[in-house]
Amino acid sequence: ELIAYYVCEYDETGSIGKRYRRQDEIGTPYCVTYDFDSLEDKKVTIRERDSMQQVRIPIEHLKDFFIGKFEL
Repeated sequence: ELIAYYVCEYDETGSIGKRYRRQDEIGTPYCVTYDFDSLEDKKVTIRERDSMQQVRIPIEHLKDFFIGKFEL
């Protein structure tokens, strides 16, 4: 659903640390990670590039999270 509003990149190669570094290099402001815990709790981890802070939010709140950040 986010791809209709934003440029999205999908990457499942290498470790999560390497994925974050690749996205940092190209300037991706936020990374969304769907992991094994996501299967059970229906949440994803969002990592902010500049602060490297991570928050875990329900998948259904993703669009609202980014609307708040980018003010669409």
